[in-house]
Amino acid sequence: MSNRKVVEKFYLATQSDDAAAILDALHPRFTARIAPGMPSVTDTAPEGPMAALNGVWGPVFGDFEIAPFAENWYEAQDDAVIVTGHYRGTARATGKAVDAEFAHVWHVSDGKISALHQYTDTWCWRTALAE
Repeated sequence: MSNRKVVEKFYLATQSDDAAAILDALHPRFTARIAPGMPSVTDTAPEGPMAALNGVWGPVFGDFEIAPFAENWYEAQDDAVIVTGHYRGTARATGKAVDAEFAHVWHVSDGKISALHQYTDTWCWRTALAE
């Protein structure tokens, strides 16, 4: 399976809010670096799939009905894929829309996602939470 296909599985899992599929896409030694200032996130450098689910995606999905939508794909080094796109959704507490650009740098090992470095416009996220 191509690295792009491996990463596509993650985006589909987040778009369907499927925690089991998110975990299935991740390598046991998965690590992430999440954009500083990202609201809701309790761990900006999780190590391991469950740490990422509990410290990043779980809290975010609790506060937002949102998903990332990939728009541009760039093959990089042997194990890397760079994706740009937009997070689209709403803040649950306010109903305000979120349309935040992102760049994701993914690394794939053994047919699973082994690393993510996320860049996003956290201002858009925070504005949607403000009353």
